[in-house]
This record gives sequence, C-alpha cells and structure tokens, in this order.
Amino acid sequence: QVQLVESGGGLVQVGGSLRLSCAASGRTFSRSAMGWFRQPPGKEREFVATISGSGGTTYYADSVKGRFTISRDNAKNTMYLQMNSLKPEDTAVYYCAARGRAFSSASKDEYDYWGQGTQVTVSS
Repeated sequence: QVQLVESGGGLVQVGGSLRLSCAASGRTFSRSAMGWFRQPPGKEREFVATISGSGGTTYYADSVKGRFTISRDNAKNTMYLQMNSLKPEDTAVYYCAARGRAFSSASKDEYDYWGQGTQVTVSS
C-alpha cells in the first residue's frame, strides 16, 4: 500500500504563487510515477502534471504549461507542484497520485493510489 498526503493549499490572489507537497510512504518511491490532478467545483477531475519515477520526464496540461512546475525528491519521498501566475480558473481541489510503474501517465485511470486532496482557491 501507498499512503499519500498533500499539503500547501490555501487562498491566494490572482498572480500569486503556491507550492504543493505530496509526502509518500509505503513502497519504493522512485519506482512510482507520480501525478497531480485537480477537480474544479462542479467539474470532473482533470490532469495537471506528471513526473516519471526518476524525475527525468515531465508532462503538463496545456492550461498550466509555463506556469506550473512538477518535481520530486526521491530521497525525501516527496513530490512538489510549484504554481505561479495563478488564475481564478486554477481554483480546485488538488490531488496527488501514484501509479505502480515508473513511467508517467496523464490518465487518472492509470493511477493506483490517491491522496485526500488539498484546496487551492485563487481570488480576484
């Protein structure tokens, strides 16, 4: 089993920044690709970013490309999402996820473990 715990969410003004963290435990972290997903109010969960087990490959949704950066520290079993130039449409519950393979994926159906989510609210 893998346990994932997100932190770092909160209320921020338009144009501001936040850094989300996802602490993982329960298996060899470096063998697991990780991802960030979000669920805006009244909408389905959507892909944000993914990173391979080694951290060498990353992929972003078009809506966040150039503003968000995904990274991981395998020595600390932690993944991060640096969010800059935040917009009201970034408001959502953000979830981290882990899959049982080292190769990254943008599909939420390919992830096996999920955190409980952290709220990000961008106010104008």
